[in-house]
Amino acid sequence: MRAVGGSTARWLDARLIAPEAERGERIVCYAGALAGAVLATVLALRAPHTWLSLTVIAVVAFDLFGGTVVNATRSAKRRFHRPGRSSRHHLGFVAAHVQPFVLALLVPGFGLLAASVIYVLTLGGAATALLAPRDLRRPVAFAVSALAITVASTSVAVPGELAWFAPVLVIKLLLAHLLPEGAER
Repeated sequence: MRAVGGSTARWLDARLIAPEAERGERIVCYAGALAGAVLATVLALRAPHTWLSLTVIAVVAFDLFGGTVVNATRSAKRRFHRPGRSSRHHLGFVAAHVQPFVLALLVPGFGLLAASVIYVLTLGGAATALLAPRDLRRPVAFAVSALAITVASTSVAVPGELAWFAPVLVIKLLLAHLLPEGAER
């Protein structure tokens, strides 16, 4: 019976973190995801959200806070930046993150305009960073991240309890995911 649980845990770790994730990586990834989900839920409890909205916020927070940590691990860097992975793969990964629209559909006060602006800023920032020469990709990613967070934070209204959303999404995708381990050459 223990082998089944162990193989299930390894399967889950391989999907949520990365194949061959080290013990310390797994601990910090799940801790970051759980801490983010708890924090976001506590913040959301201050507003009159339904249980559905609270659940969506908690799941999105678990994914984004956890994904920020996951994407920064060596195991995930090996997975996402292995030979054969192109800018198209990375841009597709960013494009698949449609959480802004999930929030717009299921969380009152998080409008479609805010979702669209945050999504376009993140996708445009990723495209800009990926188009930059390899030796400039890191500073370009930081520049577009700072700009995207500033524009998202000052140009569209989101409920105060979700003010964390755009910055964490940008950090997860543009800084943690797009940038490979080590210095660019």
